[in-house]
Amino acid sequence: MSTLIPRQIVAELDKYIVGQEQAKRMVAVAVRNRWRRRRLAPDLRDEVAPKNILMIGPTGVGKTEIARRLARLCAAPFIKVEATKYTEIGYVGRDVESMVRDLMEIGVNLVREEENARVSQVAEKAADDRLIDLLLPAVPGMESRESTREKLRNLWHLGHLDDREVEFDVQEQRVQSIDLFAMPGMEQIGQQVRDMFSKAMPAKTRRRRIKTREAWNILLQEETARLVDQDALIDIARERVEQSGIIFIDEIDKVASAAEHRTSDISREGVQRDLLPIVEGSSVNTKYGMVRTDHILFIAAGAFHASKPSDLLPELQGRFPLRTELQALGRQEFLRILTEPDNALSKQYSALLATEDVRVEFTLDGLEEIAAFAEETNNNTENIGARRLFTVMEKILADISFDAPEKAGTALCVDRAYVAEHIADLRQDKDLSRYVL
Repeated sequence: MSTLIPRQIVAELDKYIVGQEQAKRMVAVAVRNRWRRRRLAPDLRDEVAPKNILMIGPTGVGKTEIARRLARLCAAPFIKVEATKYTEIGYVGRDVESMVRDLMEIGVNLVREEENARVSQVAEKAADDRLIDLLLPAVPGMESRESTREKLRNLWHLGHLDDREVEFDVQEQRVQSIDLFAMPGMEQIGQQVRDMFSKAMPAKTRRRRIKTREAWNILLQEETARLVDQDALIDIARERVEQSGIIFIDEIDKVASAAEHRTSDISREGVQRDLLPIVEGSSVNTKYGMVRTDHILFIAAGAFHASKPSDLLPELQGRFPLRTELQALGRQEFLRILTEPDNALSKQYSALLATEDVRVEFTLDGLEEIAAFAEETNNNTENIGARRLFTVMEKILADISFDAPEKAGTALCVDRAYVAEHIADLRQDKDLSRYVL
């Protein structure tokens, strides 16, 4: 659980997300409250439920990015799901409980990566020793064996033995991927069938002769698996999912309908009703055991163009007590996105082209022209927010990106004149810009 204070969380989010201060402050407090809850007395701890958040705002303003960056910052299991891909129980389609199963899978993988990193040094040394044993089999009466091993170890680390081959026993799984239950909603059954067959038909051992680099990778996996307690790993992952997991439900407005238009549509009210127990708190059966959702943080988001939050079922509204509205982005915000974040688009494109020895420099007036044209295009066509910057940047840099391999060693200055020249046809022909951008 992260011990960062809300001010630190907001400062870290500011490195990647421009504006939307209210939303960032709200999610920072939500995360801090989970840390505070862990310090309560046991009898009170279970009574403190997370305050789920509903984000309201148009596309491309940072709703998903705020939640994703927050989870990464706190090392919390995180999954983003689309509300529109779920259907009411009893129909073909994914049921809402699958989001918890997917989150548990992500949590297990997250903890496994951490445990693998923790034992990496010991595992690498053990893999080195086993590889040296394969390269230098034990010979009775051999003298100065240790010195020979050290010489081989040094040669291996320097990469001089990568072309050598070794022969050893490799475990191979007999059961390949089974896609008998590939239709939506049947993935869990398919996984259970695969697990059943894998237990009934254990891996067989086959002697193979392979390159040393591939052999070392196999040995490293075996040593890592030996050092990591898989049962303890699953217990840690389950606790982390239950106590700090985050589920981001996007497009929640698409399953809402105005009171006068409510029907029995399986992709609307049925999904809302199925979401109620999951968000409120229930037990979901996964292949790793039962997972409780009482303290998982749910963040729902939607544009709510054709509907409003009050169109959701009252019971579901009550399960998202905190609401924050994210503002649409304009010229000034686009300019800040192009310049301020650590992963600003201008920095990304400069770094990409620098890999082919093409130096691209963006001037301030050039970035201002890009921001102004992005705002203009959003106003004249569909407003897709900051995603418009990707389309504009690709249009402007299309020529140099294509010719970069032949222009190694050159420099390009992207100023106002350069930008205006490359968007002149789109600015003059509004119909063309609708298709290109």
